[in-house]
Amino acid sequence: MTREEMTRRDFVRQSSLAAAGAITGVLAGTGRASSEDTGEDKTKILNYHPEMGYRRLGKTNLTISEIGLGGHWRAPWRDRSDGWWWGKFADEQVPAEVAKNRTGVMSKAIDCGVNYLDITGGEECLCYGAALKGRRDKMIVGADDYRLCPRHDEYCNTKAQIHNVEECLRRIGTDHLDIWRVQAKMDGTNTDADMEATIEAFHVLKKAGKALHFGVSSHSRPWAQHVIEKYDDVEMFIFPCTAKTKRKDAGPTKDNVEEVAMGYGPDNTSVFDALRRRDAGLITIKPFFGGSLFQSHGKVKLGVGSKEDNDLARLTLQCILNVSDAITCVIPGLSTIYEVENAVRASSLRRQALCPADQQWLTKVTDERWAQLPLQYTWLHDWQVV
Repeated sequence: MTREEMTRRDFVRQSSLAAAGAITGVLAGTGRASSEDTGEDKTKILNYHPEMGYRRLGKTNLTISEIGLGGHWRAPWRDRSDGWWWGKFADEQVPAEVAKNRTGVMSKAIDCGVNYLDITGGEECLCYGAALKGRRDKMIVGADDYRLCPRHDEYCNTKAQIHNVEECLRRIGTDHLDIWRVQAKMDGTNTDADMEATIEAFHVLKKAGKALHFGVSSHSRPWAQHVIEKYDDVEMFIFPCTAKTKRKDAGPTKDNVEEVAMGYGPDNTSVFDALRRRDAGLITIKPFFGGSLFQSHGKVKLGVGSKEDNDLARLTLQCILNVSDAITCVIPGLSTIYEVENAVRASSLRRQALCPADQQWLTKVTDERWAQLPLQYTWLHDWQVV
């Protein structure tokens, strides 16, 4: 539904809800202080651009851009029925078309002030290794390989995780990761012993200069809170945040008055609070419901794309940056240079409150798409109250 299709009655009703605080919780909040607020020396910020906001990534003490570059991306010349993302590479050779796309997007990201790249698989390592050739020092790189990580029982040991990182380094063509952001099981069933073996691997890798900082990615909110609270080695965390996310500490609403205990406690405190207490940075993923937020999802993308999708992406990112001061960075998948430019605008505009028309349109469209989440993304419901 477009803005023009919305009636005046819808506008009045939704605006009233916004004033009452009942609209999507992501529209509230002030966001973590940026480099502008802290008086940080901007000459020391990698790829600094005045239109980009920058935040400290917890106790890593890295200053990273509010918008990062997510490793996932949809090749704009292919629809989803033609294969997942870009497919597999024979003999680890990145096709020229893929390398050209990633190199162009990387160049635009650097020019726009983006300085964090997040990688989650072997093919991504190869793609971004090609895109970073000759300019590895222009990106803070976080990486892991989902095929070799502790999501698999046979790899939940120190030796396997050292191999995991070494394979990432080989494919990227670098001698170190700025952050090893290991991927945990999606259902939160990794044991403390699994986590401790992974941390042991990090200590070995850090001593060798192959991984400078340690982070964890999880799709399980109770497990994430448990790990953040228990392990001081966790310097940053990665989990989902969307335009439906509400903070537990934002006050009671019909959606967050009560929550069932999930086996890890405490169940009545926000994960955002746990991050603050432990001084762990937070990078958020899945802002666009894995792409299903957009009408163009699964279709070949031509040129700059539609105005509705671009507005929806920008407003969503702008709001997520204001959910909680625990958030450091959002990492959308960006397929074209136009998507990079649009995403960066979300950072430059984040201090501006959304006008009522944008608020009620974003809420309405987000709610519609949320109700129609594909089966593979219904787990995002677990992250509505954080």
